[in-house]
Amino acid sequence: MCDDRYFEDYAIGEERTSIGRTITEADIVIHAGQTGDFYPHHMDAEWCATQPFKQRIAHGTLVFSVAIGMAANVINPRSMSYGYDRLRFIRPTFIGDTIRVRTTIADKRDFRRPEHGILVEKVEVFKQGQELVLACEHLHLVERRRLAKAS
Repeated sequence: MCDDRYFEDYAIGEERTSIGRTITEADIVIHAGQTGDFYPHHMDAEWCATQPFKQRIAHGTLVFSVAIGMAANVINPRSMSYGYDRLRFIRPTFIGDTIRVRTTIADKRDFRRPEHGILVEKVEVFKQGQELVLACEHLHLVERRRLAKAS
């Protein structure tokens, strides 16, 4: 879906929620191979059975990557990602957990180049309904209308 909006068109409080996506064992194995993170909390089911959670935990970076992909269902050609702040892995995500992503426009800020503004999107990842597992802020660099038209 394309959403051709300028910085001025966004309102604080706008919200959208993704569909669900179930984290699988294949997700964990592929992510471990891609990143080199074969930490036993993710890969060793027998060892994990002796630990407090009793099962393997999905990599926080896996949950983050999948969630950001899920939230990228709207493409704005006037916007690009500027990065992420305040990333937190709040609760573990396990094989078989289904995650959903809620994004909310939390803030609008000036940028050092006047032709753009920074749009701060609060990203929250929930499993099985409303159990928060990850949170961060996604910063978008968005073109401003008034300066774009003056050029």
